[in-house]
Amino acid sequence: MATNPTTIGLVFGGHSGEHEVSIRSAVTVLSGLCSGTNVQRYEVIAFYIDRDGRWWGPDLANRVLATRQPIDPPDPLPPKGFRSLPVDSEAVEIWYPVLHGPYGEDGTVQGLFKLMRQPFVGAGVLGSALSMDKLAAKTVFANANLSQVPYVGLHSSDLTDPYQRKIIFDHIETKLRYPYFVKPANLGSSLGISKVRNREELEYGLTSAALLDSRLVVEEGVSARELECAVLGRDSLKTSVVGEVHFDADWYDYDTKYTAGLSSTVIPAELPENVSQRIREQTLKACVATGVIGMARVDFFYNASTDQLWINEINTLPGFTSQSMYPMLWEASGVTLDQLVHRLVQTA
Repeated sequence: MATNPTTIGLVFGGHSGEHEVSIRSAVTVLSGLCSGTNVQRYEVIAFYIDRDGRWWGPDLANRVLATRQPIDPPDPLPPKGFRSLPVDSEAVEIWYPVLHGPYGEDGTVQGLFKLMRQPFVGAGVLGSALSMDKLAAKTVFANANLSQVPYVGLHSSDLTDPYQRKIIFDHIETKLRYPYFVKPANLGSSLGISKVRNREELEYGLTSAALLDSRLVVEEGVSARELECAVLGRDSLKTSVVGEVHFDADWYDYDTKYTAGLSSTVIPAELPENVSQRIREQTLKACVATGVIGMARVDFFYNASTDQLWINEINTLPGFTSQSMYPMLWEASGVTLDQLVHRLVQTA
């Protein structure tokens, strides 16, 4: 056991639609870092990034963690244009980002830490950026021979010209069968995603998604179970048991994910061992292909009647809320919360 505790900089909030979820995740991570033998191992300094991208030190950050609510706008406001790191950041030895979505999960804050030449928890710049962008990830998955549902990728500029727009829509309807899922390429937690069943809904879904991101994905809907597997490690990645998400909604949208009682999990998932093994193998294959280390949750679709398995996506900063699969998958694999966050810090 270390004589002097290591100082951890816990960063949460962020300029993202997942701001509130980040706060809830940070509360859980903080609990793990302050539990068991971690009390002697670590000293945690909390940093809050508000919705405008301003960094705040522990005074305001601890208030946000205590209330579990954003402070908008923070009081008192900093000088106009204030974007520098708080003074307390100079004491940080290892950074622990709990920032979901853009500006936290996409390689940007990871690049900042690398420029600062300081270690941090989670995937690096490349793995984060590739996994965050659904179109880029799909290209990597295809090159790794990982099966995916049929999809079409496009740019928002394809929708501006009426003639080009019609060509794109005709192409989508020729290649894919309704229903579709329309997605912004660079948002997480199902934000901005819509399920569409005809051309009118497709047009509305793409127009709405284009307001959130210029890169867009249209996927063919499939009848499948939603399965997830977690990874942990650095030089040698380990996989958790496989879990399954159950829900009564038409699909697994943002509200269903984060509203208590609207979804449930089965861990481990009731699957033949050979299917679970295929998922674990493909999880590692996907992480190697994208350069992901540290932690991630890899999501799959599975049709039992055809034994078809499709990879869906990689989440390099998965949620740590009470309803989040990542910590639950590891708990079911024999790793408690305090052990989990300790191991994650060791991968930094």
